[in-house]
Amino acid sequence: MSKTTNKFAPEVRARAVRMVQDHEAEHSSRWAAIVSISEKIGCVPQTLFEWV
Repeated sequence: MSKTTNKFAPEVRARAVRMVQDHEAEHSSRWAAIVSISEKIGCVPQTLFEWV
């Protein structure tokens, strides 16, 4: 049986969500902003998408 662990602290998650919101206008779509920011924090875009 596997147990899912949270790799990212709540503060990191909150900051990443704020970054998406703050930089969304600079990208062609919300997804493009998510992809860009997920690369910076080291997670897959789908994970960040779920946080947003």
